[in-house]
Amino acid sequence: MTDVAIADPELHTGEEPILREATFNPKVRTYWLLAGALVLTVSIVGIPLLIFWFPIGYALTGLYLERLRCVLTEKNLHVARGVLVRQEKTVPLDKITDLAMSHGPIMRSLGLRGLSVETAGHSGEGRLIKLVGIEGTEEFRAAVLAQRERVGGPGGGSSAPSAAAAAEGEASVESAKLLSEIRDSLLRIEKRLDDGGGG
Repeated sequence: MTDVAIADPELHTGEEPILREATFNPKVRTYWLLAGALVLTVSIVGIPLLIFWFPIGYALTGLYLERLRCVLTEKNLHVARGVLVRQEKTVPLDKITDLAMSHGPIMRSLGLRGLSVETAGHSGEGRLIKLVGIEGTEEFRAAVLAQRERVGGPGGGSSAPSAAAAAEGEASVESAKLLSEIRDSLLRIEKRLDDGGGG
């Protein structure tokens, strides 16, 4: 089987040069078909629909795979997917906290891995995007993390303090000055009260 990498003119990367484009293993279609069959089997009502699921699901997963695209640029990770409803997401590399890899029993049997993009500011699962079946998942993950380091993302190699950190430092200094002035004012008031009360 060959890798599938379909160019999608609808995926807008702006003027950023593409550093790496993910290719997807065609076995991912089998994974999606089995996952859909499992969902239908769990719901008793869906068991009769299994007869229709495989031919329809096979066609849909083929279209979905043709339209699936993941591109790494200098500053962003762009993902486009969907057949009827097209989704396009752009994740700034400096917002990515981790790229978690997963591979359950079905994935392992098909030689596939899942890659979840976790971003700063998302509570709970923190999962913005999950992709299954990227060829060379480990290498793609390493390339994204290395590029994130270059742009100075979470845990990145940027040694210069960010503008936000600098502003926070200035606010802390201002707060400390204000608190010192308040303390000094209270001490003066307390001294006057003591002087006036004792005399």
